[in-house]
Amino acid sequence: MSDREAEYREFVAAQLEPLRGLAYLACGDWQTAEDVTLTVLARLYAKWHRIDNLPAYARAAVVRAAIDETRRPWWRRERWGGAPLPEPVVPDQTGAVHDRLELHRALLRVPPRHRAVLVLRYLEGLSVQQTAAALRCPEGTVKVYTARGLDTLRRILGVDLEERHAAV
Repeated sequence: MSDREAEYREFVAAQLEPLRGLAYLACGDWQTAEDVTLTVLARLYAKWHRIDNLPAYARAAVVRAAIDETRRPWWRRERWGGAPLPEPVVPDQTGAVHDRLELHRALLRVPPRHRAVLVLRYLEGLSVQQTAAALRCPEGTVKVYTARGLDTLRRILGVDLEERHAAV
C-alpha cells in the first residue's frame, strides 16, 4: 500500500462517522446519508492532495450532496426492494431522547438550505464566515437563513428555543 493510500485510509477512518452523522442531519435518512458520504469520499480520493483544509472541504461537500439528494425528483431515486436497514443504535447518555427526536422531526420540516445553515452553525459549531464558505454563499445569506430557520423551528415546536436550551 502506498503512502497516499495509507493517508487516505487514516482520513476516512477518522472522518467517516462524523461525516455520515452530518449527512443524516442534513437529509434525515441513514441510508441516504451513508450513500452521500461514501460518494463524496470516493470523489475526494482523486483530488484530496490538492485540498488545503480537507475536513472543512469534506463537510461542505457532504452537506451539499445531502441537499442535492433531497432535491432529486422521486422518480429518479433508486428504490430498494428489501426491508429497510435498521438504524444504528447509539446509547443516549442525556435522557433527552424524546426532545432530540422531536427536534429532528422539526428540523426535517425546515427548508433544506435553512436546515443546512442551522446544522453547520449550531451542530457543527461553524462561524458565519465558515458556513458561508462551506455553502458558497454570502455571509448575509447565512445570517438571514439562520434567522428564518430558527423562526421556522420556533413555529413548529411552539416554544422559545433559548428557554429550552437554557433548561437542558
